[in-house]
Amino acid sequence: MRNCLVWVYISVILLPLAEVTYSQSVYLPASDYGVYLFLDELASEGVIDLNSAVKPLDRRQIAISLTEAYNSRERLNGRQNDELSFYLRGYAVELSQLDGTAEVIQPGIIPSGRLSLLYNPASAVWRDSLFSFTFEPILGAEAGYNSEGRCLTWRNGARIYGSAGHWGYYAALRDNHQEPLLSLPVYLTRQSSGHIKGGTDWSEMTGGITWSWRWGTIGLLKESPVWGNNYAGANIFSGRAPSFMQAKLNIKPAPWLEMTYFYGWLNSMVVDSTRSYWVTNAYGTDYREVYHRKYIAASLFTITPFERLNISVGNSVVWSDPRISPYYLIPIFFYKSVDHGVNSGIDNSNSQMFIDISTRQIKHLHLYGTLFIDEMSTARFRTSDYNFFSWKGGIRAGNIKPLKNLWFTAECTFTYPLTYQHYVPVLTFENQGYNLGHYLRDNTREWYLALDYRPLRTMNIRLWYNRAERGEDFTSVGGSRVGLPYINPVVWKSERGGIDVSWQITGGIYLSAAFTASEVTGEDSWTPQWLWGRKNTIKGGLTWGF
Repeated sequence: MRNCLVWVYISVILLPLAEVTYSQSVYLPASDYGVYLFLDELASEGVIDLNSAVKPLDRRQIAISLTEAYNSRERLNGRQNDELSFYLRGYAVELSQLDGTAEVIQPGIIPSGRLSLLYNPASAVWRDSLFSFTFEPILGAEAGYNSEGRCLTWRNGARIYGSAGHWGYYAALRDNHQEPLLSLPVYLTRQSSGHIKGGTDWSEMTGGITWSWRWGTIGLLKESPVWGNNYAGANIFSGRAPSFMQAKLNIKPAPWLEMTYFYGWLNSMVVDSTRSYWVTNAYGTDYREVYHRKYIAASLFTITPFERLNISVGNSVVWSDPRISPYYLIPIFFYKSVDHGVNSGIDNSNSQMFIDISTRQIKHLHLYGTLFIDEMSTARFRTSDYNFFSWKGGIRAGNIKPLKNLWFTAECTFTYPLTYQHYVPVLTFENQGYNLGHYLRDNTREWYLALDYRPLRTMNIRLWYNRAERGEDFTSVGGSRVGLPYINPVVWKSERGGIDVSWQITGGIYLSAAFTASEVTGEDSWTPQWLWGRKNTIKGGLTWGF
């Protein structure tokens, strides 16, 4: 009951502001990468403005961006116009709820008051003047082969979403199977997680309800946030950890200012012996473990001082007690300073700061950088000691004549020892044992290079190379937390390269194939056996829905 106070608090404060009728917000999973890749391309072309530091986006935002692109379609090449028409059909419901878009939605218009079966996206849709409902199956399978044998992954389930006035709703149930498992918490892989039942099958429920007005959205959601510009893994919130419940607020009160905030409930996976208990019944005697409570609050403010220059600053805090902390209900607070007063002299919370800068002011070029700060001391700048930083920098450029539809990406990430770790297990930057930040965790470095060629509508051919290294895991040895050697020696190393081909046949249905040559050496517990050592791996798959 007390957890509901967060939702009530935000509702009482903000719902009176919702005086202007506006379309609902339904968030699109970041894993549905096709439209995200296209929006990023349009932003780098200067066709639309895009804050790519925060994902997932809601379908309303995507529809607005597609409308902006349609109004500038003379600036797009043939393949881009084909792709724009493809996505306009897929967002017909959202476009119909925007003013002045009748001409835009004509290719995919859905009759009001009727049930329609669509092929883009492949779904069943009901729409009338008040209520909309969309049903999409979730089906997918991928098979991979290398010298270690076969790896089979499949998923099934369903997704629904829609609106009723100001309200938006969505829910997705995914049953998954993977054998062998490639994404246990200890593994240094980018694959999203979910292996929480101790077997090869697991399920995950995501979704939520939202209330929207002209310049904002508030919602009670279960999702995995992705914060920080990247093309090979974000280092603020990567989206790899299992989804968690959160009260979320997104507002854009001015064209130059946007804020995203959430108050979340995490799973500590740390047993609380004072709340655990023994049970004896007809089935025998069993010890019922109860986990310590764990919470997180995070805010990110994006300022746009000049067109296509986004500067995002924010902070977060992880704590275990009390359940509801009014200090962390204030999005504009600096949580590290609050922590100094609330938990003076004790370790009962763990705070972080971050900065993300993205500029697309030069056409065809995207420059970006992210700094994640767990702890910083100015005194360490004058010594050889490291601060607890993770920083990322990158460049993406392309679609320059005569090399149309060709994009080059270079990205590097450096994370110093113990950046994402905490010596109090319940306070570490994790959910269900999975790091919320970069997938390589701490004491690591990574380089990523890629060439993306997009010859046809929604088709992407990527030639890529990735090199990653990790030093010692100092959480397992204890001792001093400062003055630690950065990747000296190298304990784990991965070199991979290959070619990936994907094609979105129709909305939400992807066909993919890939070949990867890899060599992983060093600490074998950080890599699934199927990928450890020298491997040549081929994969193929079909996905319907995310």
